[in-house]
Amino acid sequence: MPAGFYPLYESMQPVDLDDEDDVLPRPRASATPDFDAWDAKLAGIDEALEVEEKRRLRWWQRDYWRERSKLWWTGRGIMAALALFVALIGWLAITAPLSKSLEPIAPPQVTLLASDGTPIARQGAVVEAPVKLADLPAHVPQAFIAIEDRRFYSHWGIDPRGIARALWTGYGGGSTITQQLAKFTFLTPEQSLSRKAREALIAFWLEGWLTKDEILERYLSNAYFGDNQYGLRAASLHYFYRQPENLKPEQAAMLAGLLQAPSRYAPTKHYDKAKARMELVIGAMVEEGYLSQAQARALPDPRIDVRQRDDNVPTGTYFADWALPLAREGLEASYSRQVLTTTLDSRLQSLASRVVARAPLGGAQVALVAMRPNGEVVAMVGGRDYGKSPFNRVTQARRQPGSTFKIFVYLAALEAGWEPDDTIPNTPITQGSYRPKNARERYSEQITLKDAFSQSSNVAAVRLLQAVGSDKVIRTARSLGITAPMAEGDPSLALGTSSMTLMELTAAYAGIAANEFPVEPHAFARDDQSWWEWLTTRKDSLSRRDHEAMETMLRAAINRGTGRNAVLPIANYGKTGTTQDYRDALFVGYAGDLVVGVWVGNDDNTPMKGVTGGSTPARIWRDFMRGALKLEAGPKPAPSTSPDPEGPVQPLDLEEGATIPVGENGAVLRVEGNGLTLSQEGVPVEVRLSEDGLVVQPAPSSSPTPP
Repeated sequence: MPAGFYPLYESMQPVDLDDEDDVLPRPRASATPDFDAWDAKLAGIDEALEVEEKRRLRWWQRDYWRERSKLWWTGRGIMAALALFVALIGWLAITAPLSKSLEPIAPPQVTLLASDGTPIARQGAVVEAPVKLADLPAHVPQAFIAIEDRRFYSHWGIDPRGIARALWTGYGGGSTITQQLAKFTFLTPEQSLSRKAREALIAFWLEGWLTKDEILERYLSNAYFGDNQYGLRAASLHYFYRQPENLKPEQAAMLAGLLQAPSRYAPTKHYDKAKARMELVIGAMVEEGYLSQAQARALPDPRIDVRQRDDNVPTGTYFADWALPLAREGLEASYSRQVLTTTLDSRLQSLASRVVARAPLGGAQVALVAMRPNGEVVAMVGGRDYGKSPFNRVTQARRQPGSTFKIFVYLAALEAGWEPDDTIPNTPITQGSYRPKNARERYSEQITLKDAFSQSSNVAAVRLLQAVGSDKVIRTARSLGITAPMAEGDPSLALGTSSMTLMELTAAYAGIAANEFPVEPHAFARDDQSWWEWLTTRKDSLSRRDHEAMETMLRAAINRGTGRNAVLPIANYGKTGTTQDYRDALFVGYAGDLVVGVWVGNDDNTPMKGVTGGSTPARIWRDFMRGALKLEAGPKPAPSTSPDPEGPVQPLDLEEGATIPVGENGAVLRVEGNGLTLSQEGVPVEVRLSEDGLVVQPAPSSSPTPP
């Protein structure tokens, strides 16, 4: 074979000379074949096979990752970091919005007023307007920076040197001002590594989005200074009766010293500890060059000037504990104090407290709630003594309503076509597993619905429920606003075995009184409905026939039935209720423009000694109604060993800081510490009488607003 000649398969085929069109030119053998080109083509084939083999590998196979280049890994790492950064920013935007650092960390103080303007309760933190760093004297922020975060203006939210110094010296917590702002603004007080990690992360974020001055302003405006004072302005006014823009260096140093342990260092209770802490702050200011040694030695001890700026209003009552959460739902987060007028009637509240106080309860508890037919709550007594037990038996206790529930059974019967004069058997039930009995074993062959309701016949109520259907009774109760669980098909339902609150039950009676239901009890006056609200709000009512029939039976129950002890000289409607073994006794009814529910029982659900709904609860209801509707003079206040906590309180004891007007020339007598101080507007001195004798001293500034 000649050199350079490589026969192919096609060259071995015979040539058809007759078919000239199909004859292809014979390839010529190269005298110098290109072996390098052939090698390159073969290598390309190998590479293509290798790429195809990699393409067919799956991500969970080890060879899939083994052959990746460094450049590939670098690019993917950068992309992953960017994705993580974007996710982190989104997470922070949701869980820690910047606007949250502008809100007070504690709910601001809310004062509740009775409908006549009488203060009835005040709750919440004392929070004042935020401070502006540009308006503060230089020594104010310097005091906080010196003791809390000396490198505040040079770090990026976390100070490794500060942490190391705290670990080495034992002073300071190592947390920067930015971290502290992140902690009390965005995070919970739990101690965990995850919380510390979030704190550091949010600190970096705050440093990236806010200036140093903005961070310091938000920190000073939100920090806790003890005595329920949040923010520098509130603390400055509380401890020194001075605006923070006018704080002296020693005052600023004392306030800065409180932040480590506000309750332990509060100067109103622990002045010596606050002073020692203040000296530590002043020493730090000297070390940082904010004060000279001579200036530090010349600073006097600050004088605490706590003034009674508010009336002696209780922090809690049964009504306030129920109303305040409702109030805060509609309040926007702000630093301003809120004063809200409620539906509570101070006269009716005082009357309810006196009536309950004089009732012969023995060792039992009591609850009373009075509302208008539209649901405005005007009086509430949730127990015998709020100071001993703030548990509200009007809104929190779920007890069996007893025979007061029968109103739903009879109302369902009326809606089904029954009449008050229709009769039903009143004989003992001798079949089935449930065999209720009438009180005192009083039975008869037949009884009218009106008489059965007024005499509170148990067997008649059970038979009526079975005749009407428990599903219809439950539907009627639901339409009147009862949300308590009710078992369909249970005959004991007719006797009030489903537990519910006194508020819920009384609101249902209010719906019958107004003939518009359901009625929602509320503590704040509501605006009149617009035509659109009236059109879209679902309200039910009884037919005129059914409503008159129901009121006929309610009136019979109170005038000649089990509720005779509650009878009034005007049209009155009500129903008694007594549960098994005298565990609960109730009376719920209405007259005039008031709907009132009364409950008596023991918190541990133990039986009482023969107390029924027609005895003590009916008498409490009657006495309250007579005074409320001014049918006769209400009961006189009974002697009490402690101030009544139920409503507008007239304090009997003078607390520290209380003031007593003396004459009409502006003179006041103030109780302070272990003595009395007499002062008068416009007089530059005041007279103090204490164990040390009589002392004449300069009077503090008498300006109407803090300096």
